[in-house]
Amino acid sequence: MVVLIREYDPSTDREGTEAVDRDCEVGPTGGMSLHADLLGDPVARIRHSPAYLMLVAETSGGPGGRRIVGVIRGTVKPVATGKHQSCAPAFASVGYILGLRVSPSHRRMGIALELVRRLEQWFALRGAEYAYMATEKSNEASLRLFTGPKLGYSKFRTPSLLVHPVHAHRLRPPRRVTALVPLDALDAEKLYRRRFARDVEFFPTDIGAVLGNTLSLGTFLAVVVGAEDASKKFEWRGVEQFLASPPASWAVASLWDCGGVFRLEMRGASRARRALAAASRALDRAAKWMRVPSVPDFFRPFAGWFAYGLAGEGDEAPLAAKALLASFVNMARGRAAAVAVEVAACDPLRRRLPHWRRLSCTEDLWCMKRLWGGEDDVDGWDWAKSAPGLSIFVDPREGFRPDRARASGLNIGRGILPACRTCCTPSVSEYSARGRQKLHAYVLCFETRKWSKAYGRQEILQPLELKVI
Repeated sequence: MVVLIREYDPSTDREGTEAVDRDCEVGPTGGMSLHADLLGDPVARIRHSPAYLMLVAETSGGPGGRRIVGVIRGTVKPVATGKHQSCAPAFASVGYILGLRVSPSHRRMGIALELVRRLEQWFALRGAEYAYMATEKSNEASLRLFTGPKLGYSKFRTPSLLVHPVHAHRLRPPRRVTALVPLDALDAEKLYRRRFARDVEFFPTDIGAVLGNTLSLGTFLAVVVGAEDASKKFEWRGVEQFLASPPASWAVASLWDCGGVFRLEMRGASRARRALAAASRALDRAAKWMRVPSVPDFFRPFAGWFAYGLAGEGDEAPLAAKALLASFVNMARGRAAAVAVEVAACDPLRRRLPHWRRLSCTEDLWCMKRLWGGEDDVDGWDWAKSAPGLSIFVDPREGFRPDRARASGLNIGRGILPACRTCCTPSVSEYSARGRQKLHAYVLCFETRKWSKAYGRQEILQPLELKVI
């Protein structure tokens, strides 16, 4: 029996990849588990990215015939590194690894390692200088794989995911913050590029495509007024005038609807837990003035919203950020079960953001390694070994990974809002290539426990060919 590593085929592999996802659902045996429903599109989690690839590991020759036992997804895009240059932000092409899963019956055979290596090879073909992944600090198996000597990733950043459930009652935003000002996509892009592209790590060069996506619900600005001017209202007069004379303290953020292509459901909860959650919601609806901290119905398929691009300036910018998140939770009533935001560990806006600790994840860990030398070789600077910045941009097109969720009590952590995609980007094989390179399939022999390239046109060993730019 051998294992073939090849590109995902939507016409034949959908059921097999869904079976792997079910085998790897998050949660202890006999307890609650978090079920992710990709609504019939396993590529949905990466489809919005400029370049993406999904690989599968398929067994052949065994008593069960062909069977998919592993999957991995990856994207490549240029982002800001946060490195200061004389007059412009520094950018690098990065590959992002997500959705790595191997069926429990086929673990400890080197399948996960080879999936990562094959994806890194594709990253290099796409010109990526760095590769990174995200997991929880408590995920020892994942950390051993990536930070071990065979892959060589380094612990890089420790952002936090903050989640707030949506209630029947409204949250009260700070009084000294003016009403939210909605910005159109063009104004929002100018504001982001001119204020934050230089200093915010992972800021995408195609921010306009993110803001203009159909899943992006808009960009909103909150301004803090002084105590002596509390009666005055902020008036938006265009982005150019705002940038020329900004207020003393303000914050901006955008919203992403993850429920359009992705739903989550908590399974295995006891009747008592369900009953208590339902009672809290009933009381919240009947007596909104009591502001009961009700638990949403996470036990049925639910959607969520993700606040991205959160940034601000001024001493009281955290207050404006608090107003933004509170308003987003209010906007989500009847449309989503929770709103989340991910921020850097040392982000000054973090301390005022409303969230539930039992739903949030403060132990996230990003690992990175350098694939090859780029323009940074001139001065020896290596992003993977650099000190963290104050802010980080979490791209909503990649967003939250259900494979990093926690399901213990009501502490479902990372899985509140998984990444979302819709069909708007061509697949890798559809890109017009300036050149063509071959990425051969690799197979594992279970007798020798060695990997080898698969050449020729055997039925189960067809080489994988990708067109790359």
